[in-house]
Amino acid sequence: MATATTHGARDHARAQEGTRVTAMPVVPAGDWPAPPCEAGHLVWAETVAGGNYTHRVLARGTELRLTDPHGDACAHLLLYVADRPWERLNVADTVKVQWNAYLGEGRLLLSDQGRVLASVVADTSGRHDALCGTSTLVRNTARYGDGSPQSPSPAGRELFKLAAAKNGLGPRDLPPSLSFFQGVQVRDDGSLDFTGSAGPGGSVTLRAEQDLTVLLANVPHPADPRHAYISTPLEVLAWRATPTTPGDPLWEATPEGRRAFLNTAEFLAARGLA
Repeated sequence: MATATTHGARDHARAQEGTRVTAMPVVPAGDWPAPPCEAGHLVWAETVAGGNYTHRVLARGTELRLTDPHGDACAHLLLYVADRPWERLNVADTVKVQWNAYLGEGRLLLSDQGRVLASVVADTSGRHDALCGTSTLVRNTARYGDGSPQSPSPAGRELFKLAAAKNGLGPRDLPPSLSFFQGVQVRDDGSLDFTGSAGPGGSVTLRAEQDLTVLLANVPHPADPRHAYISTPLEVLAWRATPTTPGDPLWEATPEGRRAFLNTAEFLAARGLA
């Protein structure tokens, strides 16, 4: 075999330079064929395969666009303040502070410190979920026969563990997550109705309001009733932009949101970051 020796393995590896497959990061990000921003501003361009994960640290003000090209992606998201990971996405506060369980344009993603981690600045899907979290090893094993990370049906929490470990975090650092592109609605009796996808091409754009560590797992929604493990690629693009400031309609939309932005601004100012 050509790879049976060290020299053969090296030559084989070097021969792959420049080879690309559909689901992989584009490095440099600026090589993405149709950047949605000014030239030179793209900082992250990746296609995440179904049943896979990714992670990145993004600067404050960066805009992150997630797109479901084929209609069966489900982007499960966790956020942490980059240098203070004990401040992280709190789904319960995100829902209750804004008096709304449904994500969409104009919503804020909050920490348990009453501060804004990210804002939703655009949404063409409308099928998202802040109630169910992601899938687990036990549930996927029961449904699909396996839920381990290397299996054909990896669970979201197991993939989050891998992404977390690469950022110095452990299993106890994994709170409930949000998911985009596969929705649920609450029925009058309190039960959940899985509404599924809005179809191919939906996207949601988030703006980082602090420096953030982003973890993403692209796996089927835990309420998806289909027997097969169905998960299509997720497109991830991020570019340099500016954070939300006073006077912006997003800042002024609600009293609760305004207070969360003020809490964030005060904290950043005290650290000399704003």
